Amino acid sequence: MKTDLEQLVLSKAQKWLDGNYDEETKKQIKYLIDNDKKELFESFYKDLEFGTGGLRGIMGVGSNRMNVYTVGAATQGLSNYLKKNFAGEQVKVVVNHDSRNNSRMFAEHVADIFASNGFTVYLFDALRPTPELSFAIRELGCQSGVVITASHNPKEYNGYKAYWVDGSQVTAPHDHNIIAEVEKITEVDQVLRGKNPENIHILDAKFDELYLNKIHELSLSPESVKRFHDLKIVYSPMHGAGVRLVPESLRRFGFTNVHVVPEQAVIDGNFPTVESPNPEERKTMTMAIDLGKRVKADLVLATDPDSDRIGVALPDENGEFVLLNGNQTLVLLMTYQLNRWAELGRLNGKQYVVKTIVTTEMVDAIAKYYKVKCFECLTGFKYIAKVIRNHEGTDMQYIGGGEESFGYMAGDYVRDKDGVSACSLAAEAAAWARDTMGISLYEWLKRLYVQFGFYREGLVSVVRKGKEGADQIQQMMVDYRQTPPTEILHSPVVKINDFKSLETTDVRTGKKEALVQDASNVLQWFTEDGTRVSVRPSGTEPKIKYYFGVKATLPSVADFDKVETDLEAKIEEIKRELKLE
Repeated sequence: MKTDLEQLVLSKAQKWLDGNYDEETKKQIKYLIDNDKKELFESFYKDLEFGTGGLRGIMGVGSNRMNVYTVGAATQGLSNYLKKNFAGEQVKVVVNHDSRNNSRMFAEHVADIFASNGFTVYLFDALRPTPELSFAIRELGCQSGVVITASHNPKEYNGYKAYWVDGSQVTAPHDHNIIAEVEKITEVDQVLRGKNPENIHILDAKFDELYLNKIHELSLSPESVKRFHDLKIVYSPMHGAGVRLVPESLRRFGFTNVHVVPEQAVIDGNFPTVESPNPEERKTMTMAIDLGKRVKADLVLATDPDSDRIGVALPDENGEFVLLNGNQTLVLLMTYQLNRWAELGRLNGKQYVVKTIVTTEMVDAIAKYYKVKCFECLTGFKYIAKVIRNHEGTDMQYIGGGEESFGYMAGDYVRDKDGVSACSLAAEAAAWARDTMGISLYEWLKRLYVQFGFYREGLVSVVRKGKEGADQIQQMMVDYRQTPPTEILHSPVVKINDFKSLETTDVRTGKKEALVQDASNVLQWFTEDGTRVSVRPSGTEPKIKYYFGVKATLPSVADFDKVETDLEAKIEEIKRELKLE
């Protein structure tokens, strides 16, 4: 006796077999029906959701997989919404992609559907960094854009990100309105194809010039770079789009001694030299760090396949490379910008920076020191872009912003994290530190901890795959709301922020106040001694993420190792308390 869900899966699979789908797809579905019921179930038990950021999933046949049909439905739904929202206008869109398997095919498919809907389409001639798409939307006066990428996910994945007229990923109300339109596409024949190929215009290296020129305008210390142009820099593009522009951007900033990891400069969606192309992970950075050791590099840089995230490794006093976490990279880049803006007389009290709610609170201390406003927003650069959008037309000036997940956005000419500009600024900051203080970036980071306090953060991602995993994650959040921890590290929890109900609660008095923020399924617990724990399900991956923040005074650089060890021990203890080990 088949369950209702099994009947639904077979019914949906049969619909694909009977419908206007290509023969190879039908052949694969028949194979799953006969030989792999588990994969058939995972492929059809639900529709791949067009979430607030778009699509992301494993590539394959079926309604719950990334393929030309799910991508097509998403694009037609987005097209229908654009026609409604910009009625009477000639809609213009940009399409971009990364190095993943099938990315070019998906991008060309998206461009065809947009063109068939009567839009003017700009399609990059080959892979490009995701932030260049954001720049292109603004530069070309487009209403929307799509990039085909699954960021730093494993090779089996691909994804689809939709962008809005300001160059940011879509936010409310457009995200939910687009989802509603996508859900109306229930038949493959609703998707327009094969019309108006003349509407597609190719963007080539000439357009890269505009983007690279904008990045170069961020330069703050050209004289320091002149004196230290031969800093040894190692860079890995992780088989992705950064290989096209990061080395060129570094050259334009003035750096002459850049070593690109040759094995990882090969564009390859199978990412053959890494398990997962994520610069957050030490093992992914191994090849770049090994080259850094061989050439005695001052700085090791990497970007993920779509070149929006940045990884940074710095040599310590013993020549051993330390992989920075995203908060440390953010602190270095933002403090470098603020310090140089101050030295150049650009700060007048009307500048601001932005960080997300799970990003280090060290940013707040730094912004306060430079008398710069620090805004806080939900996780995701689309919310940083929203803060910028809300301040356009005022006398407030954006300098930089970022989040703990290895992303930074300097300047407002893009509205998404940008690994190309972040790499260039990191290199320039290293030259400036060497030139003005005679120290390395890592030594400067330690000095900043002495000045502002030693903030240490940790992250644990608990993976729960498939439908059962998704249900478990949702239940975990329900349980945390019903029975939150009463103390962490023997310090009582004194405040709870719930971004789903948009309430902050003073645990001691029971008083509740409204959180002025967008709603999201995030919980935060704050203790009496200043420890912070945040919990949120990932919006793009089958994970629930735990973010930890602890703090101590660092009396001197000489005390760094001891205090770091103490703080790491605190984070490990929190993990044990929450049963995450």
